[in-house]
Amino acid sequence: MSTAPCLLVLNAGSSSLKFSLFEIDRSLACILSGSIDRVGSARSTFTLKTRAGTSSEINDLSAPNHVEALRHVLARTTAATAGLVAVGHRIVHGGPRYRAPQRVDDAMLEELRRVSDFDPEHLPSEIALVEVIAKEFPTLPQIACFDTAFHETMPRVARIIPIPRRYEAMGVQRYGFHGLSYESLLHELAAINPTAASGRVILAHLGNGASMAAVRAGESLDTTMSLTPAAGLPMSSRSGDLDPGLSAFMARHERMSAAQFDRMVNKESGLLGVSETSADMRDLLAIEAEDVRAAEAIALFCYQAKKCIGAYAAVLGGVDTVVFSGGIGERAAPIRERICEGLAFLGIEVDPLRNVAHAPVISANTSRVTVRIVHTNEELMIARSVSRVLGLHSLSSKKPP
Repeated sequence: MSTAPCLLVLNAGSSSLKFSLFEIDRSLACILSGSIDRVGSARSTFTLKTRAGTSSEINDLSAPNHVEALRHVLARTTAATAGLVAVGHRIVHGGPRYRAPQRVDDAMLEELRRVSDFDPEHLPSEIALVEVIAKEFPTLPQIACFDTAFHETMPRVARIIPIPRRYEAMGVQRYGFHGLSYESLLHELAAINPTAASGRVILAHLGNGASMAAVRAGESLDTTMSLTPAAGLPMSSRSGDLDPGLSAFMARHERMSAAQFDRMVNKESGLLGVSETSADMRDLLAIEAEDVRAAEAIALFCYQAKKCIGAYAAVLGGVDTVVFSGGIGERAAPIRERICEGLAFLGIEVDPLRNVAHAPVISANTSRVTVRIVHTNEELMIARSVSRVLGLHSLSSKKPP
């Protein structure tokens, strides 16, 4: 294995750990990539893919937490990481202080621990990964890339949460997430059509976590997630937006504690809660004809996404481009079709044959709005940010115009 200088990128989800190794060259070529899925369960799965196209998979791996998952990654990539010069991390929540990629130091870790209550699903695990890397590679610089940073351009009116103003001093505001994905999508859109990337764009990152963003001239104006990633659209196991009175109702009638309520809205709701069957959209689509609960879960997901497109068309003053991405957005043709159905009044019309074929452009020739499928690559965006922050080469990851 080559010992050429390279970057390791770690992308920790609530129950997964993705990783990629990039050579430090002008193209940031990916040497290998992989993931450990179902972190925290009794049976995790490790997958690895090399640049040559070879892949391997290990099932029934023991990864009770993200630290153990990272140890598996490091043990299986020792030869490939011989030339490692830096590590980049996706950090989901930057709190009120961190709004751009930057080098990790003790002050940052202290602040991230302080704001961990904003995102207990992600931040503690991400901090732990930084600490493991610091112990294993004490001289390597680590760069934190924040999912919230992309939404720094949202106007103040979109950031205010309508509760007593004094809580704003604690950092309570709408932040938004999936920012690295949205940055990737805009970068790809700019490569395809620079005019479109600078226009009125609705981005839909639909996967286990799901959100949408309204973007104009390359800047985020609004997004569905809020203080935490649990807000907005219904997701695989997250509820999305709820009546705040539900918390008090559950406390009175179910004796539900704050911790139990938090678990319910993050782990037991969304597609899983409504269907009582699965959090996976593929499973629900397979049984919707026979199971009304699955059908209703899908219908709710599509209905809320459709409403969001209408709302964001209002925010943007119209829409020029809609982009679908994420596991559901890129692969579930029926979901894209149902979300866009009935939106011809906004100029959105989907061509059924293009949609089923997962074509790059799925809108009809008569559609005033271009509807696209674009693959997101958060890891590459992190690698570009690491390279830029450390001045490793001249590759720029500036936002598209």
